Amino acid sequence: MSRTIIVGAGQAGFAVATRLRNKGYDGEIALIGEEADPPYQRPPLSKKYLTGDMSRDRLYFRPPGFYADNKIELRTATNVEAIDRQDRSVRVGGTRIPYEVLVLATGARPRRLPKSMGGELTNVYYMRTLADIDLLAPEFRPGAKLLIVGGGYIGLETAAVAASLGLMTTLIEASPRILQRVASRETAAFLRQIHRQRGVQVIEGTGLKRLVGNGRAAAAETDDDRRLNTDFVVVGIGVVPETRLAAAAGLTVDNGIQVDAQGRTSDRSIFAAGDCASFPHRGEYLRLESVPHAIDQGNAVAEAIMGSSTPYTARPWFWSDQYDLKLQIAGLNTGYDRVIERAGTRPGTASFWYFRGRQLLAVDAANDAQAYVMGKRWIEAGQSPEVGDLADQSKPLKEIAAS
Repeated sequence: MSRTIIVGAGQAGFAVATRLRNKGYDGEIALIGEEADPPYQRPPLSKKYLTGDMSRDRLYFRPPGFYADNKIELRTATNVEAIDRQDRSVRVGGTRIPYEVLVLATGARPRRLPKSMGGELTNVYYMRTLADIDLLAPEFRPGAKLLIVGGGYIGLETAAVAASLGLMTTLIEASPRILQRVASRETAAFLRQIHRQRGVQVIEGTGLKRLVGNGRAAAAETDDDRRLNTDFVVVGIGVVPETRLAAAAGLTVDNGIQVDAQGRTSDRSIFAAGDCASFPHRGEYLRLESVPHAIDQGNAVAEAIMGSSTPYTARPWFWSDQYDLKLQIAGLNTGYDRVIERAGTRPGTASFWYFRGRQLLAVDAANDAQAYVMGKRWIEAGQSPEVGDLADQSKPLKEIAAS
C-alpha cells in the first residue's frame, strides 16, 4: 500500500489530506503537525479568538474524530527531524517512517526581534499560532499600553482589536509609511485615518532601537530618540518561509521551497504547498501568504499526486478585517505605476485600482463588495477597464463593465 506523509498540519496540509481522500486515494495518509491542536483556522486568532468571541473548538477545521473516520493518521505535537531522500523516509523521534510521496506544507515563521533589541523580554509577543494567542490574551486589558512594532496587516489588525478593547495603542513603522511593501499610498492613507480616528497613535518612518526593562519591556527607544512607555509589545515585522527541513535535505530553496507547476520540488517524490512554496507564475517564481492560496495549491498538489498534469494557476486574493472595515484585495499590485481611487456608494467605502500602463493589476476594496467582485472578475479574465472610465467618479462600475 502507498503512503503519503504530509509535514505541516496547517491550511495547506489539511487541504492535501482531505482532497486526496475525497478523490479516492486509498493509500495511507499521515498528517504531522508540530502544534498540539488539530488543524485550525488562523485568521480568527488575532480577532475573534483573541477577544473571546470564538471558542477554541470552533477554530478547528473538523472535529477530532474526523481524521480517524477518514483514515488520516493525525500526529500533533510532533516534530519531523530530517528527511532521508535516499531511502524515502522521515525521522520522527529517532524513528524512521517510510513514504512513497512526501508533501512539505511547513508554512512560515515570524521574524523575531534579536536579543540585542530586547526580543527575549517576557512580554514581547508574536501572533502566529494558538499558543501565541493564549500567551498574549491576558495582556489585553482596557487601559493597558500596547506597543506594536510593524505597520503591515498583522500590526494594523492587532491595533484594531486593541483599540476596540480600550487599550492605549501605539504603532511604529520603520518604513516611511504603513503598508509600504504591500499597498499604495492611497490605501495606506485611508487606513491610517481610520486608525487615528479610533485613537491609535501611528508613528511612521521611525524604527525600533531597543526595548528596555528588567525582565519585561517597560519602554521602547526609537531611532529618532523617542521613549515610548509600554506594558507589552506585539511584533509584526513579517514572516520567513519555513524551509529548514527542505534545505537540510538538499532540495532547491529560493525564497521558499521551489516547486514546478504541479507542486513538485527538485525531488519528484516530494511536493510543497502553501506559504513555504515558491512556484512559477507568469515567467517568474512567486510565493504567496494567504488562506485561499494555501487551499488551492494544496488541492492542486493532491490532484498531482493522483496523476493530474494540470498546472496550478494562482488566483491571488486576500482580505483584512479592521474594526468594522473589511478590506478585500484581488490580484497582485507588483509593478504598478498608477492608482485610481474611487469613492464607494456609501460613506466610508472606497476602492483603489492598480494599473501598469493600461493593464489592471489589482484592486483594494474597502467595504466595497461590488468593486472587489468586479475587479476580481476582470483580473482573472485578463481584462482591463479604461483608466479614464474608472477615474470618472460619475460613471458607475456597472456602466463601465457594460462598456
